Amino acid sequence: MASRTITKDIITLRGSAAIVSEFFGYAANSILYNRGVYAEESFAKVKKYGLPMLLTQDEGVKTFIANLTAQLSEWLEAGKLQRVVLVIMSKATNEVLERWNFSIETDSEVVEKGVSREKSDKEIMRE
Repeated sequence: MASRTITKDIITLRGSAAIVSEFFGYAANSILYNRGVYAEESFAKVKKYGLPMLLTQDEGVKTFIANLTAQLSEWLEAGKLQRVVLVIMSKATNEVLERWNFSIETDSEVVEKGVSREKSDKEIMRE
């Protein structure tokens, strides 16, 4: 999986645009499940990267996350993304209950010069 380094309340992600955006989709699902934002029965178990994951089965949420990860991938490939913040707010009061900061590291040489860094999926997952 893309690397996660927790520094204060920031998670740093490195890896290919596709893997980082995919990781964010799984992270969002995990947060929604673990924080009880949606009912437990609205998630289905899948296996990814050799690990059990829970994915929402709510079509609206699935569509939202799919659109979000597609946009994240575009921004990552263009080097236009430095941070993604996922916020859980109270619907009643708009109070911020939790804030998840994902800091994104981009290889500027790859973005600016189109230089390709060849790595196997296994190497990328270790990062």
